[in-house]
Amino acid sequence: MTISAPVTRMKSGERRELILEAATEVFAETGYVGTTTADIARAAGVSQPYVVRLFGTKEQLFLDVIQRALDVLLAAFRGALDDATSDVPLGKRMALAYVNQLNQHGLLLSLMHAFVLGRDPVIGAAARAGFMKVYRFLRDDAGFDPLEVQNFLASGMLVNTMIGIDMVEDYDGDPDVRELMECAFPEKLDMVRALASQREQEQR
Repeated sequence: MTISAPVTRMKSGERRELILEAATEVFAETGYVGTTTADIARAAGVSQPYVVRLFGTKEQLFLDVIQRALDVLLAAFRGALDDATSDVPLGKRMALAYVNQLNQHGLLLSLMHAFVLGRDPVIGAAARAGFMKVYRFLRDDAGFDPLEVQNFLASGMLVNTMIGIDMVEDYDGDPDVRELMECAFPEKLDMVRALASQREQEQR
């Protein structure tokens, strides 16, 4: 995947965001270890030295991808929390806000890659801090009790896992997969399947 843009005409902040978007996609696809700054530069349509000049190291770029993903996710949760006009229960609004992040392919999966690097002294520490930031938001801002937060996070991890292993590929052929996905995505299944189909077409 390559994000095409007239990089030389963009402001520094816009260039940085462009690279972060591309890095989110690439890290989601190939993981931290399997990704190079050259891969990300190619996806962003910039030179590898330019990526290094902006971010310094692959590690720092990955940390910035994690922070960006957390910022986007928490902003979505905040939007759901502040929607005082909705008659949808808060827990359901928050869940829908989470699933809606699948529209930004790679965002949730890049966080998953960070979580599995828990023993890394730098990335693991950032992943734990980010996870607990989400926990505290759900508990303190959204008002969930600890058990409600646990159930919410567990459902989110199930969503991530199904997306990560491309479970949707077996939706039509396996009734048990269909049952599980219909349970996990009661309102958003059509969106999830459409995004998977779009992704498949882009990779051809």
